[in-house]
Amino acid sequence: MLKQRRPFLAEINVTPFVDVMLVLLVIFMITAPLMQHGMDVQLPKESIAPIPIKEIPTVTVKSNKKIFWKKEELANLMALTLKVEQYVSEDKSAGIYFRADKMLDYGFVMRVMATVKQAGVENIGMVTEP
Repeated sequence: MLKQRRPFLAEINVTPFVDVMLVLLVIFMITAPLMQHGMDVQLPKESIAPIPIKEIPTVTVKSNKKIFWKKEELANLMALTLKVEQYVSEDKSAGIYFRADKMLDYGFVMRVMATVKQAGVENIGMVTEP
């Protein structure tokens, strides 16, 4: 008597694939908000009503006194002046957002703000935590 063979089944088991995809989905859901946060600066907390955010550049000053234009680290206040003057030359009524770490001394923050003002920016929006 000859033994009959069963036909070969070529099905793919998708259960491990689905498991991996669900794990990746959870990882991306957790890390996505962290990636959008931007620079790590401890902003002061204020109880004023927030204003709508526009797409304008941000000057960030971290607690170690490093200055950033958008997300680009600048060497000194002269480099900041050049970046701001270039920005203002494109739009005379341009404004910026200013983010400064709450641990910075007041004098340094005012020096950076004065540099931005002297470069031609009329409107400076201060960013705080709500």
